[in-house]
Amino acid sequence: MIELRELRKSFDGFTVLDGLNLKAPKGTVYGFVGPNGAGKTTAIRHMVGIYRQDSGEVLLDGKPLYENPELKSRISYIPDDVYYFPQASIADMKDYYRKIYPNFDPKRYKELGEIFNLDDKRRMRKLSKGMKKQAAFWIAISLRPDVVIMDEPVDGLDPVMRRQVWSILLSDVAERGTTVLVSSHNLRELEDVCDYVGIMNHGKMIVERGLSELQDSLVKIQLALPDGEKLPAGLEIVHHSATGRLQQLILRGNAEELTQRLSAAHPLFTDVLPLTLEEIFIYELGGAESEIKDAII
Repeated sequence: MIELRELRKSFDGFTVLDGLNLKAPKGTVYGFVGPNGAGKTTAIRHMVGIYRQDSGEVLLDGKPLYENPELKSRISYIPDDVYYFPQASIADMKDYYRKIYPNFDPKRYKELGEIFNLDDKRRMRKLSKGMKKQAAFWIAISLRPDVVIMDEPVDGLDPVMRRQVWSILLSDVAERGTTVLVSSHNLRELEDVCDYVGIMNHGKMIVERGLSELQDSLVKIQLALPDGEKLPAGLEIVHHSATGRLQQLILRGNAEELTQRLSAAHPLFTDVLPLTLEEIFIYELGGAESEIKDAII
């Protein structure tokens, strides 16, 4: 498990992380999301031991991570901008990392080379953005890490390669108990792969739950009420809109219980619709206030 406890970090008097808590259980895929400027990348740089926190704790399996080479050698990090030495080839970067990571698996490196189909003698700086990302995955997964941390990991990859990368990662999660923490704005993709989701804003975690539990905690209901009927009192309404008699509600609670409560208003019809992770993200960040407003021209 990788864990952040009451993590705080400021730069030049500006607070970036303000008591951030996070738990990514072993052997799971954890989706780490939030708006631009929420502090996600700063949090990730603490998880991989780049930054020292002002206060709080960064733990891997209950042990402090910062300046702990043994623990850091169990973590692979794939940033949004792939790092490489200016004149280095893929093979040069592989040789560099294999000296740091004791679990590097040369057999797996060879096997993955057939999947990624890159010439490892090519210089990294001459590769396209997508090819650099492929090279980063190739090396990172060959290190046999216990934890893989990724910041916008599949940006630049074509759909076939995106699926291939996720297939490899999910196989490691299932077979080796690898923990994968991924920060991405592609919420549709995260919805397909994540076990847990953490939504942060303004340097704090505002929601952290299993994906299925998160999807069950908000309900979208469309209904039409007879003339003169009103919604029952006591509903926790996150968002309410109406077009004529048709009403759309985003409610907190269980779908079955909410439908039963709404039946007291004798609706002409009721339809319960699933919420996407993107919709949950929007409403958890402030409901209707966070929706995209229509432009006024």
